[in-house]
Amino acid sequence: MIYVFDTSSFIVLGHYFPDRFPSFWTGFNGMVASNWVISVKEVRNELDVEVNKQHLSDWIKYNGHVFLKATPEETAFVAEIFAIPHFLQLVRRKSIVQGQPVADPFVIAAAKLRNACVVTEEAKKKKAAGIPNICEHFGISCTNLDGFMGNEGWKF
Repeated sequence: MIYVFDTSSFIVLGHYFPDRFPSFWTGFNGMVASNWVISVKEVRNELDVEVNKQHLSDWIKYNGHVFLKATPEETAFVAEIFAIPHFLQLVRRKSIVQGQPVADPFVIAAAKLRNACVVTEEAKKKKAAGIPNICEHFGISCTNLDGFMGNEGWKF
């Protein structure tokens, strides 16, 4: 299965120091090399602002190929997401005004068009317009980092 990582899950990866979790990073890097773990350019843009762990910053720079540009089909699906008025809440007004990157709809679109699973640390909330809710609406698999490791049968 292909996994499309959201910014929040990459931030959690910052707590997995390579010297302390070498077997995790071996498995994760293997999945990256096999193109089973991907993300989107907008996530990279968010990470450039949010990452505060040097090892994660270095990993992102070395693995820039993971962060894919949106295809025309993905962009069209983003429009489909926002055609549902309730899902417009996905983009915060502050992000628009300040010109900050907004990755969530592109993460969802990348997963939809690849029949992939979104990996995010967001939790589903009743009547929310977050990643898990939108994924459920469109029939897209969604899990968190723990679920990702469980799906892959990883135990450390």
